[in-house]
Order: sequence, then structure tokens, then C-alpha cells
Amino acid sequence: MAVIHNEFKIIVLDKGAIHKAKSLIIPENIALIFLPPYNPELNPAEKMWAILKRKFTGKLHKTLNEISDFISEAVKIFTKNRIKKTSSLDYVFSDFDWTT
Repeated sequence: MAVIHNEFKIIVLDKGAIHKAKSLIIPENIALIFLPPYNPELNPAEKMWAILKRKFTGKLHKTLNEISDFISEAVKIFTKNRIKKTSSLDYVFSDFDWTT
């Protein structure tokens, strides 16, 4: 992967085990910021999952295909505007240009 030196990237991660490594070389133009533990409200994806979980609760699916079909249909409500409204975090859809 080519490194573009005039760009600075910020990657926000939760503290899940998958986001940790014993030895990892992070380029100088990338910063990793970890969310505090037990603060799902800071992670916009958690708000989207909450909607799906409410739709999923109390339903009986007999096969994995039924679950897959249910989820495929349920996520159709997630338009860009719906995601923006639900997450209510301005920085997610910021027009700020971090490269200038």
C-alpha cells in the first residue's frame, strides 16, 4: 500500500481483542484512538446494531437462510440520512478535509 505523506489518518477503535497486536508498526501519518471501555454510545455502529437487535428480538428463525433473509431485508432501512440521524455524531459525516 502506498503511503501518501500529506495525509493524516485517524482510526477510532474499540478495545476489542481483534483491534490489538503485540507488535505493530504504525506509520507516522496514522493515529489509533481507542474508545474508553463500556461506552457504546461513542460508537455510532452500536446505535445501528440496537435497531437491528430490536427488530430481531422475539422472532423465531428456523434456518440460517431465514436469518440471512431477515437481516438482508432489515438493513434496507439504513439510508445515509437514516444513519446520520440515528448516530447523531457530526464527525461521522464531517466535510472537514484532514489532508489540508
